[in-house]
Amino acid sequence: MAQEFIFTKSEIAELEKELETLKVEGRQEIKEKIQVALSFGDLSENAEYDEARNDQGKLEARISELEYILANATIIEEDSISTEVIGAGTKVTIKDMEFGDIYKFEIVNSASSFLKKEGDETIKSDDSPVAKALVGHRVGDVVEVEAPCGIVKYKVIGIFR
Repeated sequence: MAQEFIFTKSEIAELEKELETLKVEGRQEIKEKIQVALSFGDLSENAEYDEARNDQGKLEARISELEYILANATIIEEDSISTEVIGAGTKVTIKDMEFGDIYKFEIVNSASSFLKKEGDETIKSDDSPVAKALVGHRVGDVVEVEAPCGIVKYKVIGIFR
């Protein structure tokens, strides 16, 4: 059974754009690198050729990954993301109950975590220990997360889109 991936329309557009760029520009760049490397002669000692072929393998793997994800994607409307209960797509503010530190997370599904760029908010995949513990909770709930240092308690102080 194929894994289901949940994305917003804008995330799908980003994936489709990346896929098209890799298929057209990426493949052309690799083709040119391979042709240049072949012009150096003897393939048995041609590091440029080996590197170009490795780059080609990585490119084709990424293309396959994107095609698989898009083929198994479900689109959700951004305004349908709940601000009542934590789930994929929500932004969460939590407070460390022991030290009082405040953290902001965006809970993303594991497939879309690679789309997000870490900035002001830390990105947490929905399969990370913190995100798993937070999913399904509401503002005011105290959530326990098992960490290497022991149990850490967080209080949910905000849920946003």
